[in-house]
Amino acid sequence: MALTKKEWLALEKKADELRNLCLDTTFWAGSGHIGGGMSCMDMLTILYHKYLNIKADDPNWADRDRFILSKGHSGIAYAPVLCDFGYNDKEQLKTFNLTNSKMGIHLDSNKVVGVDASTGSLGHGLSIALGTGLAARVLGKDYKTYCILGDGECDEGSNWEAAMSIAAFKATNVITFVDRNKCMIDGRTEDVMPLEPFADKWRAFGFHVIEVDGQNLNELSEAIDYALGEPDAPVMIIADTIKGAGIDFMEDDYHWHYGAIDEEKYKLAKESLKKYYAQRVARAEKEGK
Repeated sequence: MALTKKEWLALEKKADELRNLCLDTTFWAGSGHIGGGMSCMDMLTILYHKYLNIKADDPNWADRDRFILSKGHSGIAYAPVLCDFGYNDKEQLKTFNLTNSKMGIHLDSNKVVGVDASTGSLGHGLSIALGTGLAARVLGKDYKTYCILGDGECDEGSNWEAAMSIAAFKATNVITFVDRNKCMIDGRTEDVMPLEPFADKWRAFGFHVIEVDGQNLNELSEAIDYALGEPDAPVMIIADTIKGAGIDFMEDDYHWHYGAIDEEKYKLAKESLKKYYAQRVARAEKEGK
């Protein structure tokens, strides 16, 4: 079901707040993986503010939905989401990736409240997601597990082992996304290690594949609703995104896989995010019902 205009606009407001908080965190830290953080922020926003069955006052609730950020280097986006949700003190963001901070560049589940799995050594998040999905089945629980992969991360063979296993076990309670921003640390994915035909590969492994605009909250919502509709095979949502989405001098530039933010860049980025938010609101006003 499509988002109502009211829902869409509320989610756009929250996504804007979180993009700005991600930028703030990068500025306080001096640098970070802001490009991939911005590309997946809409997925994080809609999961935490519409779909995840979780409790802000009980982060270890046994029946909660699980979330695995397999592309763990985007912790600079994930940490603001977890702090804004109420799991952690926002003041901790001012120490992100600094000596003795609990907020390391790859979030540690033993230190950061709300993190279901420590990730960052790329390629193992989907296997963890399968494990939590199978645990739900064994325990007779109906919680879902959501997992976000990076597209560059899909060069790791362990992802395909997990995909094969998810299909074999028919783990339809695991809902998977790929942040398909087409950039990775050393260049564009298709130049470093071509992934296309990407969707066909997931289909060959037994997944229903939905390709969406990953910066369109309404399309993401419709894809998640489909995945929650008890399909007969696991669902892969390939989200077509833009590296550094919302910050014009970063967009679609693999050099911003990791980058430093000084005061001048910070001000320019803030202005760009204002314009980007206005464009997003205009789209929701026009297309929402």
